[in-house]
Amino acid sequence: MAQSSNQVWEDFFKLYYKDAILELANEYPDKRTLVINFSDIEKSDPDLARELIEHPDSVLKHANEALMGYALPIDVVFTNTHIRIIKLPERIQIRELRSANINKFIAVSGLIRKATEVRPKIINAAFKCQRCGNITIVPQAEGKFVEPFECESEACGRKGPFKLVHEESEFIDAQKLRIQESPDELRGGEQPQTLDVDVDDDLAGVVSPGDRVVISGILRSYQRSTPHGKSTYFDLVLDGISIEIEDKEFEEIELSKEDIEKILALGKDPKVYDKIIYSIAPSIYGYEEVKEAMALQLFSGMPKSLPDGARIRGDIHVLLVGDPGVAKSQLLRYGVKLAPRGIYTSGKSSTSAGLTATAVKDEFGEGRWTLEAGALVLADMGLACVDELDKMEADDRSSMHEAMEQQTISIAKAGIMATLKSRCALLGAANPKFGRFDRYEPIAKQINMPPALLSRFDLIFILTDEPLVSRDTAIAEHILKAHYAGELALRRDSVISSGISQEEIDIAMEVIQPVIQSEMLRKYIAYTKRNIFPIIQDDARKQLIDFYLGLRKQGEDPNSPVPVTARQLEALIRLAEASSRVRLSNEITTEDTSRVIRIVMASLKQVMTDPETGRLDADIINVGIAKSQRDRIKVLKEIIRELQEEYKSAVPLEEIISKAEESGIKKDAVEDMIERLKGAGEILEASNERFRVI
Repeated sequence: MAQSSNQVWEDFFKLYYKDAILELANEYPDKRTLVINFSDIEKSDPDLARELIEHPDSVLKHANEALMGYALPIDVVFTNTHIRIIKLPERIQIRELRSANINKFIAVSGLIRKATEVRPKIINAAFKCQRCGNITIVPQAEGKFVEPFECESEACGRKGPFKLVHEESEFIDAQKLRIQESPDELRGGEQPQTLDVDVDDDLAGVVSPGDRVVISGILRSYQRSTPHGKSTYFDLVLDGISIEIEDKEFEEIELSKEDIEKILALGKDPKVYDKIIYSIAPSIYGYEEVKEAMALQLFSGMPKSLPDGARIRGDIHVLLVGDPGVAKSQLLRYGVKLAPRGIYTSGKSSTSAGLTATAVKDEFGEGRWTLEAGALVLADMGLACVDELDKMEADDRSSMHEAMEQQTISIAKAGIMATLKSRCALLGAANPKFGRFDRYEPIAKQINMPPALLSRFDLIFILTDEPLVSRDTAIAEHILKAHYAGELALRRDSVISSGISQEEIDIAMEVIQPVIQSEMLRKYIAYTKRNIFPIIQDDARKQLIDFYLGLRKQGEDPNSPVPVTARQLEALIRLAEASSRVRLSNEITTEDTSRVIRIVMASLKQVMTDPETGRLDADIINVGIAKSQRDRIKVLKEIIRELQEEYKSAVPLEEIISKAEESGIKKDAVEDMIERLKGAGEILEASNERFRVI
């Protein structure tokens, strides 16, 4: 076929894009882009498609000229239109870019890590000679600003001075982006690599940090310069031609016809629920309730946008708090592996900027402020696993409040006001404050986390490590079987004449083999998220309301604590939606509501039971102090106030303790409450162990 020329492109436009060009002419100059699908070029002329990949500069020049010279039936003349080519069949990984790709037309996919502000860039500079007033136009290439060497006027011909005339010059919007490899494409803890992208005109200002995109463009190389002169090394920059924003979750998972048949067959299996639970972290023994919660978290409820503009999250947040060595981190790692977009980070090494987002001075050369997306933004539409939540700095933890409930992250720094999306489920793990749990102390006291953050978790599980012969035997056998299977597989791979058959390994591996392979489970989750949108049935709705009201009734007595709040009811609804998705059902039935009531009650009993009264008390999590404790504090303050009037000065600690013991408050509790009151500024230590109420 003929090589690229204006005529070839004109014929192509007439054949495939006649209507699109007419539409563009109607909207010009507000719209200046003609989007062309690469498959259409391939269909029309495979040689032209090949030439576009190999020599994009000349081919795109012909395409743009052909578009500008296109004979339009209406009185419009295209002057600064662009051809944007999308859907290249092959995407190159950023880490696989090599010198052979330079000056070729390529497509890369990933996450926008940074984006500068949109600023004008000069493309044709008009210079006025200060001596004769003649105007000289100098086209500007990338890099340094070029001034005219001498005045173009034959009568003048001097070498300046020249002044830039802004009115006569031609500017274009420009922006620099930094794209990073998608975390779901990285396996084995690799460091994600980045690539800088230059975009201009109507592509500038289209994306923001955290967006998943496919950018097509021409790969350029620029020579590095060092203080000692020019370097032999070059930097790669992508000259952006088109940007496709991939906002849809799970879309990257391809489902074949056979996959869908398998998924539908699995959904009809009455034991599908148990199968999915046993497919999550099979190498870890027990924890059925936690695995059940993780399964529901992966399927998630449905986010809802209400007519008044409010958004109710569908993501389920789960917190695991437990003694050391109970495999919390292993469960988190498995969650990341199963979630199509999973990000794992440790709270100890994460700052609020690393978790949420920050405004930083860019390294693009201009020193502007740019937004940089953190882990919760990069996990948008996926799962963020944060280990060691209790080890985070208090300021860093507070930045998670908005990300968990509103699912957005707001930045107000250095003149940048931005809101980024972080629609992710959070799976957190934390250790008790003193290393291990004391079962006689209230739970909220032992978790080193603010109540405002704890109350945002839908489910909190306490994993204690209590010696029990039957359970310990089962765990020991499970661990040893897993190690034995691993040893057999390693021996067979490493020793040629090992004599170990694959059959032996398969039998040994059975104990740690997931019922549904992780690849299949990911596809199953993807299918449900795309196709299953359940609606609650009347009897299921009634069951949830009855359960909620039944619990709330316990708090009607003025002396009783508030057992649950509306937050727990929302958690129930989200979990019920996820439960019906597991069964591929479009209806939420009493089967789902009974299941989630069981899970939520198990979590509430572990976390919100007041050890003194044995009743559920929502304030333990929401406020950080149980009602019984609040009442005692009130009594103690009254005791100090009475004694103060009696003594006419500050009251000794022994007197407060003896008087409080008469009211049935133990010595330890008195000392603890006095510390709490001192911290809150309610009482004052006037001198050594003498207190008075402020």
